[in-house]
Amino acid sequence: MYLILIGVIMLASWGVSYRLKSKFEKYSKLHLQNNMSGAEIAEQMLADHGIRNVRVISTPGRLTDHYNPSDKTVNLSEAVYNQRNAAAAAVAAHEVGHAVQHATAYSWLEMRSKLVPVVSVASNFVQWILLAGILLINTFPELLLIGIIIFAMTTLFAFVTLPVEYDASNRALAWLENKRMLNREEHAGAKDALKWAARTYVVAAIASLGTLLYYVMIYMGRRD
Repeated sequence: MYLILIGVIMLASWGVSYRLKSKFEKYSKLHLQNNMSGAEIAEQMLADHGIRNVRVISTPGRLTDHYNPSDKTVNLSEAVYNQRNAAAAAVAAHEVGHAVQHATAYSWLEMRSKLVPVVSVASNFVQWILLAGILLINTFPELLLIGIIIFAMTTLFAFVTLPVEYDASNRALAWLENKRMLNREEHAGAKDALKWAARTYVVAAIASLGTLLYYVMIYMGRRD
């Protein structure tokens, strides 16, 4: 049953990733009538929210867009930073949405930030602990339990990420609409692109939960 579950999750992940890629390709061809680049969209949204201490910078790579709360920078991939289309506008506004969350002390973002150091350390060791726990299940079952507890932290992180990402998208879309930055077609494209981007996080959270339950079943099964 676990293999079936993993197969379904992998298929769903592939499907969502494929749709996300196709959506962004589609809306990357939808040029903005206001002719603003992703960087200009981000800077305007920051200004409209009264945020003066956050910089918008370009970062190498593709899909490398993120907000860094430690140095207060909105990092936009080169394409998003420079391009002037609905996809770039959506991504840029979404990342600024995280900056707005930070500035307003959004509770879910604060919780996620507190989990980052723990998850960063845990992710380096948890797979080895779980593997050793399975191999030593009959002689040292407590090791697997330790691995399960550590892995549960990464699963918690995945689920805490969901409201953070959805809220950032909602803030982005609300601002784009209220300030009339996009026309109706452009706004619909931005909304559709962000919808599919958010679904990647949903699939990741479900996959993490499924894996956690698998290890729990192994641990409980050794008692039968």
